[in-house]
Amino acid sequence: MLHKLKYLTAFLVIVIAACQNTAQLPSANEPVLFAEHIAPIIYENCSKCHNQDGAAPFSLISYDDIASKAKLIAYVTANRLMPPWPADPTYTHFANETYLTDEQIQLIKRWAEEGSLPGDTAALVQPEILEKKWSNGAPDLIVRMPKPIKVPGNNTDLFMVLKIPFELPQDTIIRAIEFVPGNKRLVHHVNTHIIQFNASKKKNLQAGKFMVNQDQTKSTSIHKELGLLNDDGTYAPMTPSVSNYLPGAQFSFYPDEIGGFRVGKKNAFYLNDMHFGPSPVDEIDSSYYKIYYGVKEPKRPVAEFQIGTLGLAPVEPTLVVPANEMKTFHIKFTVPNDISIVNLVPHMHLIGKRFWAYAIKPSGDTIRLIRINNWDFRWQYFYMPKKMLKIPRGSTIFVEGDFDNRASNPNNPFNPPKLIAEREGSMKTTDEMFQLIITYVPYQKGDELIVLE
Repeated sequence: MLHKLKYLTAFLVIVIAACQNTAQLPSANEPVLFAEHIAPIIYENCSKCHNQDGAAPFSLISYDDIASKAKLIAYVTANRLMPPWPADPTYTHFANETYLTDEQIQLIKRWAEEGSLPGDTAALVQPEILEKKWSNGAPDLIVRMPKPIKVPGNNTDLFMVLKIPFELPQDTIIRAIEFVPGNKRLVHHVNTHIIQFNASKKKNLQAGKFMVNQDQTKSTSIHKELGLLNDDGTYAPMTPSVSNYLPGAQFSFYPDEIGGFRVGKKNAFYLNDMHFGPSPVDEIDSSYYKIYYGVKEPKRPVAEFQIGTLGLAPVEPTLVVPANEMKTFHIKFTVPNDISIVNLVPHMHLIGKRFWAYAIKPSGDTIRLIRINNWDFRWQYFYMPKKMLKIPRGSTIFVEGDFDNRASNPNNPFNPPKLIAEREGSMKTTDEMFQLIITYVPYQKGDELIVLE
């Protein structure tokens, strides 16, 4: 117990130091030190991805880790390449955002130029304790694919539909499900549902194929080929959108009593759309799921809706961007009931340039949602407000997006440019989409006070 208290005290010391150091920066005549000035910035903004289990390719935990990359860190922060945070912090703030101030960037630059001095590293939390800070904890269950997926090196998008069966010893409350991409460079997005089978109606969960190619299979036969039906041909109940993934997305838990659901013994993940981006060489993917159990019966399950492409409200005008042009499009949707937003996801493809969303209340007041001034296809987050955000009934959500199909756009997939459009809901990266996806719960009094940080 004393051993744990020792590390807890050390952890509180560094957290307090982080708060103090944001206000007490070294003067121009004082050296910039890692422990005193740089560690709080890195631990708050970088280490949550740069750790042994994180999405980043290397760790930024220990002094040696960070000092060895001091010049690289100074360069990528000065050019705002890292930490990636597309949302404009002058418009809205979100839970767990990673955005460096100009003062913090300058401090990192000085530290690198002055020789990456360590300072009092003995007072820092031990690296192994910090690793635990950035972990979501051990999952209660890991569900893996029956076999790896082969992605052919033909420079073509690959869309797969999968069934991944799993059984539990008893009825279980699931608090959260985390999708872990096996090939982070290729996995573009995943939409996952859970199908819950009654044991008396489904004898063999393994019956049927593990996966089918969406482009090569008739939509009317996909469910039968995967064995997603009960033995009598009827459909089992399904819980939609239990886990979704986009490039750069970071997993997080909702507060207690929000989200979660109960499942029975026989279940299967239904990946109705797993999209791999183009690859010039043959590769494989072995993505998997982490399941975290809950202890309380879920009281407020979340729901979602999307507007724009494939959504409740259309893109206006029709999403067509001729070659060598830059065009602006709009989405408009009126909310029929009071809702509380728990996260929102802007979505565009390669030639997206700017994304702006807000709501106008019936009273005429504006609710700021999100603004992304420089869209980056590689970083698409599930943005959680710092507190649950009420959108009153009758409010209208407006979304505006710019798309740049000119040769000067370095992200343009075609050279020379050619017409790019929304093609009957195509999710190919070389086609376009324009969406806002909102996850919410029906509003209850006091939701505005529930912290999502």
